[in-house]
Amino acid sequence: MALWRLYYHIVWATKKREPLITNDIEEKFYGYLIGKADHLGCIIHAIGGIEDHIHLVVSIPPKLSIAEFVKTLKGSSAYHYNHSLGNLKQQFGWQEGYGVFSVGGKQLQEAIDYVHNQRIHHFNGTTIALLEQETDLDKSPQPPTKSENKFTD
Repeated sequence: MALWRLYYHIVWATKKREPLITNDIEEKFYGYLIGKADHLGCIIHAIGGIEDHIHLVVSIPPKLSIAEFVKTLKGSSAYHYNHSLGNLKQQFGWQEGYGVFSVGGKQLQEAIDYVHNQRIHHFNGTTIALLEQETDLDKSPQPPTKSENKFTD
């Protein structure tokens, strides 16, 4: 069995940023996501968000890709919401894409605190812009220029 310590901060949004994760279903919805992650062999260290997006601090074992983890949680939770939690007036769905950021062991508690305090950060305007990006359409990291790369001639 492999030894691993992998921590990720993942964020994704509801389709069209609709405010569908309401207070009355949030606890059950988050509980479903935690249970699904556990079934996949993952550990949710923190879960939080506001009505239109969700943040997770999670450990994903090396045998499971981040993309597969996100796809599974987004797909199954949308199905669960539509068949067990939501109202029939509006279909629940997730926006395409997600943001993922690696977290070091020394920063783990800081990431957990940030996710647990999402409502406060949004209310006070103290969110971290980079950690609020949830789509692969946002600007990706750029490779260093030739002058910045000390390993090229």
